[in-house]
Amino acid sequence: MSRPVLRRPEYHKINKDLFVLTYGALVAQLCKDYEKDEDVNKYLDKMGYGIGTRLVEDFLARSCVRRCHSYSEITDIIAQVAFKMYLGITPSVTCNNSSRTEFSLILDKNPLVEFVEELPAGRSSLCYCNLLCGIIRGALEMVHLAADVTFLQDRLKGDRVTEIGITFLKKLDEKKCRRRK
Repeated sequence: MSRPVLRRPEYHKINKDLFVLTYGALVAQLCKDYEKDEDVNKYLDKMGYGIGTRLVEDFLARSCVRRCHSYSEITDIIAQVAFKMYLGITPSVTCNNSSRTEFSLILDKNPLVEFVEELPAGRSSLCYCNLLCGIIRGALEMVHLAADVTFLQDRLKGDRVTEIGITFLKKLDEKKCRRRK
C-alpha cells in the first residue's frame, strides 16, 4: 500500500487585467451609489479591511515568513513579500520618524490604476485605491498590530508617485483580541 503524496494546495490566479477592470467597475458603481467621496473612501476601506483580515492567513501560509521583531521588519515584509505576492510589485520603504513607528510605501507603479487616466469629474477627494489601505490595516490587526493606514500621495491626483503611509499605533493585547471572538 503506498502513501498518498502530499501536495501543495493549488492557488488559482485570475488574470490581472480582469481584476483591475473589475475593481474599476466597482469604484465606478460606488461613485454612482454614494454622493460624497468620503463615503466611497470609507466603503473601500471597510471592504479592504474585510479582505485583509482573511488574506493574512493565506499570506502567512504561503510566504513562510518568520516572526518580525520591529515595525521596520514588518513594513519590509509587507513591501517585499506581500505586495510582490499579490500585486506583482515591490514598493520602496522609507521611515518617517525617529521613533520608527511611521513608514511610507512608495509605489512607482500601481497596478490598480493601470487603465485609469484620471479621477472622475467632481471626485477630487476620492481615494481610488483606498482598498489597499483597508487590506493592510485589516491584515495588521489580525496579527495584533493597530495601525493607521492612509494615502499620502496619489498619481491620480497629480503627485509624482503613489505613497501609502503606515503609522503603527500600538501592539494589541492578544488576550483582549481572543475575547472579542
